[in-house]
Amino acid sequence: MDSLASCPFCHVTLPQSQLQRHANSHFEEADNEQFTEDMELAQELASASSSSTRFSEENMDERVSCLIAMQVRSSFYHVKVEFGGGLMALLRRRLELDTNNASTSAVFLSGYIDHFQSLPSEDVGWGCGWRNIQMLSSHLLSLREDARQILFGGSGFVPDIPYLQRWLEIAWERGFDALGAHQFNHSVYGSKKWIGATECAALFRSFGFRARIVDFGPKELESSFLSVPGAHVGSQVVTASARIKRKAFQVYGPMDRYLVGRNNDFSPPDFDNGVNSTSHLAGGSNQTAASKFSRNNEGHQVLVDWAWNYFSQGRSSRAHAHRCHVTITDRTPLYFQHDGHSRTIVGIEVRHQENGKLQFNLLILDPGHRTAALEKSLKENTGWKKLIKRGVHTLKKPQYQLCYIDPGVASGVEMEKLKSIDSAFIEL
Repeated sequence: MDSLASCPFCHVTLPQSQLQRHANSHFEEADNEQFTEDMELAQELASASSSSTRFSEENMDERVSCLIAMQVRSSFYHVKVEFGGGLMALLRRRLELDTNNASTSAVFLSGYIDHFQSLPSEDVGWGCGWRNIQMLSSHLLSLREDARQILFGGSGFVPDIPYLQRWLEIAWERGFDALGAHQFNHSVYGSKKWIGATECAALFRSFGFRARIVDFGPKELESSFLSVPGAHVGSQVVTASARIKRKAFQVYGPMDRYLVGRNNDFSPPDFDNGVNSTSHLAGGSNQTAASKFSRNNEGHQVLVDWAWNYFSQGRSSRAHAHRCHVTITDRTPLYFQHDGHSRTIVGIEVRHQENGKLQFNLLILDPGHRTAALEKSLKENTGWKKLIKRGVHTLKKPQYQLCYIDPGVASGVEMEKLKSIDSAFIEL
């Protein structure tokens, strides 16, 4: 008798011999009639089998194996340069030439990253979160051997959005980010639902990566920023009243409350513009990248100082700021979320001004920008600063959220702890 297996796309249970044809039908519009028959058969099988069979560990393994075998590499615009390294190599070279024209400056930049742009025919208006996940994935797959072995089943490539949606659903089913899963009714596949930094963290954590979240916002909203009961802010733990306040928002995660009302809103995001800012550098670059951060400045400069400390961690930021160069750091890019849009921070620049102050610029890749336009602007040295550099004065939102990935891969007890997502809160 044919053994049963579950479709990785719609979760229906079918005889093993029919699985491949059924799975393929998800991508063949002409096969709608057969797909309907498969669904009817699946419902009959489901009614004849117990729910414990469907959600057994063995069944999960079958679905994951099928997803690994069928997932499709995401297409993107390949930036080709004669000296290698793609778009980030172009950016590094342009920054090196740019810093040579400055009296004193320093840049910390993540390594290789592919830029994934939102496509008008696919995901404009809602897919920026998935595109940022793809950018972070390309970085991990390029620079970390452990990522190549475990990320997306060891496929070695970045899957397209529908397959990332399935991986997130599998993460939820395995117990990662249970509250977030409930918020999305455990389903995102085939939808245009907006996702946020907590979904990014859940997806990467399900593979064992130590994805962390940091929230920035006003003190009076601190309790609503806490991602889950038991999240730590400094030495204090979330109280019962904080959990009640978070529940009152009927959302999961500090930025995700913006996403709930936008799941059916596909209007283009509001992109910020701007280049420069001036302020003072935060003291000490050897702080850890979470709640131990020492706040020495006010307002949104705090977020920029955190990013400087993050990318320059383990190095003397003051010493570097007195000579011109670009340093490639081993820190992963940052998933950068705010109300209405998300982007990827790939590095940071600081320049000494004639007035003695320091000018900071976040270096950002935006899914809303065309990769070809980025490539052209960097090669021709025209307009690339407005596309990539973002100064403090461009940070006008009251709340921001970052997701980053620490080195190493978790297992055992630590893996279980990663299922509950918490965040460090830093006051703006």
